[in-house]
Amino acid sequence: MNRQAVGRITGAALLGGIVGNPVGHSLSPVIHNAWLEAGGIDGLYAAFAPRDAAGFEALAAAGRAGVIAGVNVTAPFKEQAFALADEAGAAARATGSANILVFEDGRIRAESADGAGVLYALAEQAPQLTLKGASVVILGAGGAARAGAGALVEAGASLSILNRTRERAEALAADLGAAVSVAPDAGVLEGADLVVNALSATPDIGLERLKPSAVVMDMTYRPVVTPLLAAARARGLTTVDGLAMLIGQAAPSFEAIFRRPPPPLDLRALLLAHLGEAA
Repeated sequence: MNRQAVGRITGAALLGGIVGNPVGHSLSPVIHNAWLEAGGIDGLYAAFAPRDAAGFEALAAAGRAGVIAGVNVTAPFKEQAFALADEAGAAARATGSANILVFEDGRIRAESADGAGVLYALAEQAPQLTLKGASVVILGAGGAARAGAGALVEAGASLSILNRTRERAEALAADLGAAVSVAPDAGVLEGADLVVNALSATPDIGLERLKPSAVVMDMTYRPVVTPLLAAARARGLTTVDGLAMLIGQAAPSFEAIFRRPPPPLDLRALLLAHLGEAA
């Protein structure tokens, strides 16, 4: 942060941040502090890494006390964040997790913008894909899968969860309703209009199963073009990267935490430069 930005922070500054463990890799401070600087806003966005659930609860208590305006939440605290809230938005209620906590007047409101990030990324990088009636396969059944699945169902897609542990996939499907099922095996990929990797690791799937019109999305963004996306591109498939999803969920997060929309800024160029990757 430059000297001009530091001089803008006063005793009335709004403090926001990203909470997770680990959290040092997060690009959220880069995004939000760039917006604060561009808008001349009296605020700061920091990274918080509580050691455990008790540490996260202490941070939430600081928010109730008025020390923090709001935070983004990432693994492993999203479900705990939802449980601690006094009220929750529809997206958070649908998934039972939150990636935003807003602190105001001693109360906590939970929101989830992860689903909005997924829809933003698909609209930007796969505009030809129609989600209503689409067949979607989600790889994984953890928090990332849960975050994106609710928005895809609401958009009218039919989801199949493909996960190594069937019991976890069944639990996620049960929470999300009749539009979500558990895939019996990788054969489900053959009819997929969209495949979403919600695993932190590169999935072991055969892309040759996919039809030529299929779209492949990877929720991870380090590197931006993951091995899965590189393989999909080599097959001529449309790809959607996790950086677009991150950018898509950032704007509603900023507005919730800092109580105003973010100023115009080319975030993708900023983040690619930060990561040292080509556009």
